[in-house]
Amino acid sequence: MSQIFGPVPSRRLGFSLGVDTIPYKTCTLDCIYCQLGRTTNKTLERKEYILADVIVDEVEKIIKEKKKKIDYITFSGSGEPTLNLKIGDMIERIKKITTIPIAVLTNGTLLYSEKLRDELKKADLVIPSLDAADDPTFKQVNRPHPSLSFEMMVSGIVKFSQEFKGKIWLEIMLVKGINDSPKHIQKISKIIKEIRVDKIQLNTPVRPPAEEFVRPLSMQNLEEIKSLLGDKCEVVAAFKRARQKAYREDVEEQIITLIKRRPVTLTDISNSLGIHRNEVIKYIESLSDRKLLQSKIYSGKRYYYPV
Repeated sequence: MSQIFGPVPSRRLGFSLGVDTIPYKTCTLDCIYCQLGRTTNKTLERKEYILADVIVDEVEKIIKEKKKKIDYITFSGSGEPTLNLKIGDMIERIKKITTIPIAVLTNGTLLYSEKLRDELKKADLVIPSLDAADDPTFKQVNRPHPSLSFEMMVSGIVKFSQEFKGKIWLEIMLVKGINDSPKHIQKISKIIKEIRVDKIQLNTPVRPPAEEFVRPLSMQNLEEIKSLLGDKCEVVAAFKRARQKAYREDVEEQIITLIKRRPVTLTDISNSLGIHRNEVIKYIESLSDRKLLQSKIYSGKRYYYPV
């Protein structure tokens, strides 16, 4: 299956061509809200999980085809993209192919590494995450690798913000009843003052999360918290753009046919249709909005089935 997906409509980045640099669910964290489910390979080991040559060749091919508008080339995917040791090399090589800006979505946990910080300097936009204001909440929400500490992560993000010349948008994922208290928000605000950011983006789990107990905040809650975090803060809004033909009805029909046979996981759908998981999520979101499917977690996996 291709390591490139899209371009898909993104709430923040317009039409984003996704670049997946690692195997499914290989990550430094195991976040309770992750739309891809629980992490199966929790690691801090950086290596060339997917060959840089393969990824760059795929990106170049899509860019040369010029079939669809691309606003950003985005390193994201199925886990933590900076675990790929060649991410800096890939960014540099893609920069030689196109002028399309490059974004990196990262949980920020590896930014304590000077080498990685140097590699990411070649990007145009980096979006790190900060979901906690202390170590206990970090462990509760993000469930990090045992060798990671909250202090390591924050220190890395602060250093990167001081060194990086591009744009930094800091994402905060808020889970109802866990990291959304006024006291906790006040502590996060204090940390943010140490970070050079262009935007602070408030988010909440709107897609099916890894854990059943995770609940989103209301828009009113988010707006109240936004007012506490200053002028640079915004609630990540729904995608609002003139839309390309980003969705195919035949794919939706195939997903509906699959779930009518038996409950299926995100991976089942991806493997059956030969479509990247992140792209499948967009179809699932659309079908769910129209009450055509629902989901439930069983034995740690989320299954989709008809309403």
